[in-house]
Amino acid sequence: MVTITTERATVERWDDVQHSLTGGGDGASCQCIWPMLRNKDWNATNLDQRRDMLHDEIADGPPPGIVAYVDGEAAGWIRIGPRTRQVRLAHTKAIVAATSEPFDDDSVWAVSCFVVRREHRNKGVNAALLDAAVTYAQESGARLVEAYPVDTDGAKGRSNDLFHGVLTTFLDAGFHQVGELKPGRPLVTREFSH
Repeated sequence: MVTITTERATVERWDDVQHSLTGGGDGASCQCIWPMLRNKDWNATNLDQRRDMLHDEIADGPPPGIVAYVDGEAAGWIRIGPRTRQVRLAHTKAIVAATSEPFDDDSVWAVSCFVVRREHRNKGVNAALLDAAVTYAQESGARLVEAYPVDTDGAKGRSNDLFHGVLTTFLDAGFHQVGELKPGRPLVTREFSH
């Protein structure tokens, strides 16, 4: 049986963040900067710039994500933080149409990305990351966490298409479907009572 632990991403864990992002899929090239930039700005960056942007974001704090460890080895990453900081979300028409939450509300947090190294998939890493992300959001004063998972309807999807997370993982973590971006892409939320 594997032991999964999580830690918030700090600059001291930079090597672990990079190890998590580079184990298969688009994480290595994206550096989880995609949610942070509008399309025109994203297209103007290269890998080195994205890596530097993520490093600076982590160094400046607060942690923009969480690293999962499987038996002590960095195995996965989740981006979690105020939706106001994830600029692309407010400029994604499908999200704007599906949400009822104002985009200037710092108490609305968003989960926008998961990455799990190939060798650690199907071990519960995403569930552990989401659980830690929800705890982090609640402890940081979030009123609500919003996410945009993929409804696979039980089918096996390509891992690169599942970086938003899978609907069942969110439902199992107490999220509720409140809208739809398009067929197969629900909008889910989890509210906190403080």
